[in-house]
Amino acid sequence: MASGPSNVVYYSSGIILWLACAVKLPALARRRNDALLGAACRLLFAGGCIMFLAAPDTVVAINRATGITNFSAPVVYATLAVYSAASFLLIINWRPAPEEQTRRISRWCLIGYSTAVLIIFLLFWAGSTPVEQITLFDAYYANTPYIREMIVTYLVAHGVAATASLVLCWRWSRKIRGSLRAGLRLLVAAYLLHVSYDVTRLVAVAARWTGHNLDFLIDQVSPRFAALSAVFGTAGFMLPLVGPRMADTARAVRQLRQLTPLWRALQQVHTPGAVRTTLPWWRTPPALLLTSRKTALYDAILALTPHFDPAVRDAAYHSALRCGDNERTAAATADAAMIMVALERQRTAPEEHHDHTHPTGWRSQDLIPLSLAISSSVVQNIHAHHRAPAESSPS
Repeated sequence: MASGPSNVVYYSSGIILWLACAVKLPALARRRNDALLGAACRLLFAGGCIMFLAAPDTVVAINRATGITNFSAPVVYATLAVYSAASFLLIINWRPAPEEQTRRISRWCLIGYSTAVLIIFLLFWAGSTPVEQITLFDAYYANTPYIREMIVTYLVAHGVAATASLVLCWRWSRKIRGSLRAGLRLLVAAYLLHVSYDVTRLVAVAARWTGHNLDFLIDQVSPRFAALSAVFGTAGFMLPLVGPRMADTARAVRQLRQLTPLWRALQQVHTPGAVRTTLPWWRTPPALLLTSRKTALYDAILALTPHFDPAVRDAAYHSALRCGDNERTAAATADAAMIMVALERQRTAPEEHHDHTHPTGWRSQDLIPLSLAISSSVVQNIHAHHRAPAESSPS
């Protein structure tokens, strides 16, 4: 009677859920008051427990340890009911809703599923299961009084929670964007697999009621739905938790790449009084590396300020406008041209400072457009024009 997926399917699914839980434990230790993170960790841990308890080897071990034939059945079914309640409660408390409504639904959920767990054990004790069934318990005892009702109870309890969670996640996902939406859509897929699990087992049980045999739905099909739901569910709960950090990292990496032209141009600028720390990119978080690079660039631009020439900026600004740039892009291009000319003057005449009656500070302040403007034809032409005399002069 031990046909169907091997222990590997169950144990590997459980390990996936437990690993996902373990990954978030350090964050939970730092943020003990984060109710959502705590609930997600508990749910992932409970899901892993279900997969381990449902494995054929574990089923046999529970039966042997208790000395009660098929006692693993109510244990697994009750644990699945608890997991269903926990999953539904997490979605209810996660989604935005009036506080009183959330409390009322949560209270009824706890009452309903506590009752379901009690009924599962009472029906098991009332029925009789003398023949051990490891993977086909539902089909074998589908017509047994009380055990039949126990099977329907756990499947309906699980199916109701999965369906309600599916609907709530789908409706919520239509109202939001970003990693939370992606996570909710993955949860929709996970709960759809949960429902598929319940439907296939109910169909097999109903087939036994009518004298037919569709047992393969129980020991071949439904376990695979459970395994896939573990993968989708883990990804769905984890993505909203790690998504913002991943987005921040991707944004920092993108900005570092955009700042590369300006960094290459200014990294050798002498910055008296500024402390520069070399951070190895392979072991420095991108956000910290970005902050350090921006600080170094601001220091370099500040060191070039005595060599700024507003006439260069004005000429570059008007030239950029004539080339079709908008005012914002033209301002960044003008600042970039003035900085590049100031860099050249610092190299060739470090003691020569420009003395102007109007301010010579740079206007754009945003380093990204400034860096992107370095490669523009306007900046390149003005830089080349001011560099040519110095390069052609005799040494």
